[in-house]
Amino acid sequence: MPASPVAVIDIGSNSIKVLVAASAPGGGISALATRAIDARIGGGISQAHPRLTEDSMTRGLAAIRELLAVAAPLAPARTVLVATSAVRDAVNGAEFRERVRAATGHSIRILSGEEEANLIGRGLTCDPELAGLNDFYLFDLGGGSLECLAFRDRRIRQAASLPLGCVRLTVRFASDSTQPFSPVSVAALSELVRATLTPDRLAFDLPPAAIAIGTGGTMTTIRAVLAARAGGSPDAAHAPVVTTGELRALLEEVSARPLAERRRIPGLPAARADVFPAGVATFLAVAETGGIGAFRHSPYNLRYGLAMETLEQR
Repeated sequence: MPASPVAVIDIGSNSIKVLVAASAPGGGISALATRAIDARIGGGISQAHPRLTEDSMTRGLAAIRELLAVAAPLAPARTVLVATSAVRDAVNGAEFRERVRAATGHSIRILSGEEEANLIGRGLTCDPELAGLNDFYLFDLGGGSLECLAFRDRRIRQAASLPLGCVRLTVRFASDSTQPFSPVSVAALSELVRATLTPDRLAFDLPPAAIAIGTGGTMTTIRAVLAARAGGSPDAAHAPVVTTGELRALLEEVSARPLAERRRIPGLPAARADVFPAGVATFLAVAETGGIGAFRHSPYNLRYGLAMETLEQR
């Protein structure tokens, strides 16, 4: 086992995730353990004054404790907890941070939108499958925000953190998430994405050879659902490239179903079924806005960028 690993716990709006990693021979990092828990702490982030509910803080703290226990047997030399949109935007975010510190002894670092976007970009450079890419876009969809980056010659040229997360947009456009996600809701969500993804935030002007990378739980779930639909195991990896046509067909299928039926779709975790249509619709709207024909999925995102940063700081 590589010596002196570090642990990173990413407290997102929809899920809380851990990565235990160590420096890999020849550069990069080696993942020793990963796990995610759908704690959904960000259900109130679309309110005028976003607030973490008592239940969401209880779920969040329980998930953090469970993930710390996952990391403990690997004896990380340093453990870093970070929070993004849900805690960052909540008027009582400081209360949640204090509860976590009192219960675990760990402080939570709140990432700004700019920090989050740049660390996601740094994490992506750890993906050995993308080592040959120089010019590309990256879209990381979380529960509270959408991180958008443009890379030229493997350097971040432009980065933006936009309030377009799948939890946030579900709350805004699905007044009753137990019902189908109506065509009216899809159209309104798509219009918001187009209006928000303005040229000053992300200009789609990279060379024609540039491709788009998709990361985050929605893209992971899209691949699992497509794999199951093709007759493979729901846990099997679908081809890493997801086309805009596949997104459009998938959105049509899942948005027409009420929540009870979506929860029975192979490959779609029940805890994510309510926000999945909004997530797929967001990726599709990004593709249509930027003239993107496909997304290439990568699991290397925020946690990997934080792990690299932490390993260098020890």
